[in-house]
Amino acid sequence: MKINDLITQTGEWLKGDGPNADIVISSRVRLARNIKGFPFYHWAGKKEKEEILSIVKNAISKSKYMKGSLFVKIAAIDEIDRQFLVERHLMSREHAVNDEFKALSVDDREVMSVMINEEDHIRAQAIQSSFNLMDTWRVLSELDNELEDKMDFAYSDRWGYLTACPTNIGTGLRASVMLHLPALVITNHISRVLQAISKLGVMARGLFGEGTEASGNFFQISNQVTLGHTEEDIIDNMEKLVNQVVGREKSAREYLLTQNKPALFDKIWRAFGTLKSARIITSDETIRLLSLIRLGVDLEVIKDIDRRTMNELFIYMQPAHLQKLEGKKLSSMERDMRRADLIRSKLKV
Repeated sequence: MKINDLITQTGEWLKGDGPNADIVISSRVRLARNIKGFPFYHWAGKKEKEEILSIVKNAISKSKYMKGSLFVKIAAIDEIDRQFLVERHLMSREHAVNDEFKALSVDDREVMSVMINEEDHIRAQAIQSSFNLMDTWRVLSELDNELEDKMDFAYSDRWGYLTACPTNIGTGLRASVMLHLPALVITNHISRVLQAISKLGVMARGLFGEGTEASGNFFQISNQVTLGHTEEDIIDNMEKLVNQVVGREKSAREYLLTQNKPALFDKIWRAFGTLKSARIITSDETIRLLSLIRLGVDLEVIKDIDRRTMNELFIYMQPAHLQKLEGKKLSSMERDMRRADLIRSKLKV
């Protein structure tokens, strides 16, 4: 499997089907692990980092869950490929920074990926479509058990799994969901919702996770505390909280349809008209307008475009994806033109 193979397929999490897929884009669970007897990545020397990479690569090569997977050293790929993998939500922005001992492995369905020598020796994740946290956790747990059979993880009977960042100690688990919340934004209720969930130990971030601002009405929310809780407790608490947020978004959509339907439809169709006719468009404007069109699709105002197409557009209009599709590096203006062309071709109805 090669990086270019990914551009021709749709990742599992982009399929747009499953529970509450109109509001929940994806469910992701990530585990942080370190190998016993080695310093954490930022304190490790070159020889130690090289040995860590070799140990994890060998374990992955023997994994039935990662059979036939993509394996790349980050230093061996160019800037566009690194950004492409970040845009695809297969690795973090921090992992894209060049280091000869960093690597990434991705299974052939893009459900599971393993970052080697990120902040921790291993950052393994599973990501699936819609609201599916418990099933996503079970998938990742199988891989985690398999890897643990092949290497010793740093573990304390008192503290649990030992991690570079103290907030990950315990289970080392982060559960997150990507939510599309346009109605809460339009009705000016989003701030109240985000403030409420922050008091419950949950963090809201943007489309690409930590360090990014919310755009296009997308919010990625995840747990912050892992110590003193079991994996199942964390997942269960996240599911309860997400169900509440989903309920608030549904109520806001119903309100807009009953109390402000003409204005809502005007926003949706104006966005559709702009994207159908634009010849040059930035990524910021695109994501804002696509958010409104996706709302129109979910409300069945727009009936000739499916949710999967909308999800794909949010990814394929990103800078690295445009350049991968074109097969060459593009200037900012060239990307804006190519983005407009791509969107017009997808919105033909």
